[in-house]
Amino acid sequence: MLYPLKFKTIFKEKIWGGSKIKSILNQDFTPLSNCGEAWKISGIEPESSVVSNGFLKGNTLHELAEIYMDDLLGEQVFRRFGEEFPLLIKFIDAQQDLSVQVHPDDKMAAEKHHCKGKTEMWYVIDAAPDAKLNIGFNKQINRQLLKEHLAKNTLMDALNFVSVQAGDAVFIPSGKVHAIGKGILLAEIQQSSDITYRLYDYNRTDENGKLRPLHVEDALNAIHYNDTDNALISYSKQQNRTNNIANNPFFVTNFIDFNQPLEKIYTNIDSFVIYICLSGKAKIVYSNGEETIQTGECILLPAMLEKANLIPKPQCKVLETWVG
Repeated sequence: MLYPLKFKTIFKEKIWGGSKIKSILNQDFTPLSNCGEAWKISGIEPESSVVSNGFLKGNTLHELAEIYMDDLLGEQVFRRFGEEFPLLIKFIDAQQDLSVQVHPDDKMAAEKHHCKGKTEMWYVIDAAPDAKLNIGFNKQINRQLLKEHLAKNTLMDALNFVSVQAGDAVFIPSGKVHAIGKGILLAEIQQSSDITYRLYDYNRTDENGKLRPLHVEDALNAIHYNDTDNALISYSKQQNRTNNIANNPFFVTNFIDFNQPLEKIYTNIDSFVIYICLSGKAKIVYSNGEETIQTGECILLPAMLEKANLIPKPQCKVLETWVG
């Protein structure tokens, strides 16, 4: 029988990466000098996550999807995506500003890359006092105006920057220009895609002194110019309750801060569930046993496990996400 699954973390060194994935999330990325991204659950080949617990230890998520199909993914998820795991879960630590970028929608990604597009959301875990995120533009803009800003090197004047702190959440649909600012550690929940078009990168060079490549034409084609919803997500943070943050065709995400046991029943969602532990520790009790989760860990509850009891030890904060 399937059970709650943990996976080996895939650590990625980045020119802009820092040390918070180790110092705050307790994830040791040795021997890397920094870690910009920690991929916690991935079905993207050739970097499909490898199980780290139980009798399935050593198997990849892609292999499990092939073998267990709807028992792992859920019937409606399997119908939509087949054996392709539909979400990518990661932590991002930006010691420097990330590039201004945009991701293609499903249509453009299918035509150009034969893959899914990338809609995502961010949950800010830690932020420096002056930390900011870029979410879209600060004025109505079209392709021609944007090209003029790029030609004059005035793009930053047109971007919408928002100050953020721990607990803030942002929805970034495909086609929205965005950037993570320095001093921010966040959890990212996204479609299973690694396609990014860099629009602007502060004239930054790589380790060889070369300008990092941009993808301006693709970015201009990918942007949804009429999308002007550039605000942070407003959501409830009641303790010992399931607080919804995001609900869209690609994923549902909830925030749970609990110091009392919670019973979770998933009979109606027909999907796997992922817990992302932001802080603290909890025990997950299911029909055939129990598993623990603590700061910086993620765990995947297969769709066939339709009930779980979350027991804090003594307090825990998690994000809960599934495919809606």
